[in-house]
Amino acid sequence: MHFSDEYEDQEQEQEERGSDELLASDELRLPEGASFLVRLHAVRAWLARRQEEAKLAAGEAALRLQELALAQEGESRLRRRQLEQQAHLQCQAQQDLEDANAQLWAYTEAAALLEETVDHVSGQRVLVEYYLALSELLECEASRARSLQGRESLIARSPRLQALQDVLQRVEQVSVPTEDD
Repeated sequence: MHFSDEYEDQEQEQEERGSDELLASDELRLPEGASFLVRLHAVRAWLARRQEEAKLAAGEAALRLQELALAQEGESRLRRRQLEQQAHLQCQAQQDLEDANAQLWAYTEAAALLEETVDHVSGQRVLVEYYLALSELLECEASRARSLQGRESLIARSPRLQALQDVLQRVEQVSVPTEDD
């Protein structure tokens, strides 16, 4: 009996993981009649996937930075051009690490904001209130730009703001029902 219980638990875990993967897909299109709970779960699953991707990107960037530092230690005498190239690669790796960490922080913050919204708002208004809170956060952060073009440029240059913008688009995507042909 114990073996069958473990098998059923593993089967259910795989089913849930498969469901989360489907709901986290960027191509997800929910039908008009989809429950707000399914829509909420789709946002949660997508945020979890994005957090994992950002963690992976940060880890890869940190590894590149470490490999560059080790390679520089191994080279005792480099020419000026090689030193400049090495410095450029290190700066790029450092920037990649900072960008990945900024994205990770933004996705983590967005997930925390979602859970806070769920705790304080009930029913179908959850995603609407979450969208409004995200919009307000994004506006506050981007308010430094005077013009609309400046705001869009600031968002495009900031990995954190771009991540928050991506979350807004995801909420729009799962909140607006698709029309069946």
